[in-house]
Amino acid sequence: MTREMPLSHAGDSTPVVMKVVVAGGFGVGKTTAVGSVSEIPPLSTEEYLTSASSPVDDLAGVESKQTTTVAFDFGRITFPDPPLPVELLLFGTPGQERFVDLWYDISRGAVGAVILVDTRRLESSFTAVDFFEDIDLPFVVALNTFDRAHRYPPEQVRAALEVPPHVPIVSCDARVPDSVAGVLLTLVRHAITYRPKVSRISSDQEIT
Repeated sequence: MTREMPLSHAGDSTPVVMKVVVAGGFGVGKTTAVGSVSEIPPLSTEEYLTSASSPVDDLAGVESKQTTTVAFDFGRITFPDPPLPVELLLFGTPGQERFVDLWYDISRGAVGAVILVDTRRLESSFTAVDFFEDIDLPFVVALNTFDRAHRYPPEQVRAALEVPPHVPIVSCDARVPDSVAGVLLTLVRHAITYRPKVSRISSDQEIT
């Protein structure tokens, strides 16, 4: 996975454009988050759930959900303030595990990812955490505060998801623009300071 991270800025008001992935399990609020914070009408590829998907899509805990993202959601938000103006292009992934191959394409060129988590269904987040750790893309975990959901301390969630200590864990409400914007800023700061893992390559292997 190759990422281009701007290390400096020319000093003018032109924002640096960054691609961000909004990921997570099925029904955790990705489409809502992208739509709530986007400064343009968000693009959504939602389709109605049908009986054909019932054998492969687990609706436990989200039985009332009637639509699902089948490609990606897209939105945009600009932060004009220091340390540097940035324009974030938001790409929301489909949540079902059968779309994991698509996550690779969506994540290409991204500077980082937000993993939305529903604490009522922590198991739905395991795949996303493993995925971004495997491709070594910096991410933050955002606990979506669903109504009537128990509020767990971040460190308890960290232990349950086995998230490394350097990964920020924050709470948010995917319906509230300022809340989602705060998560995105946390990700940008984390991505700027993130250092990719150093691969161990033997002396007889070619470095490409």
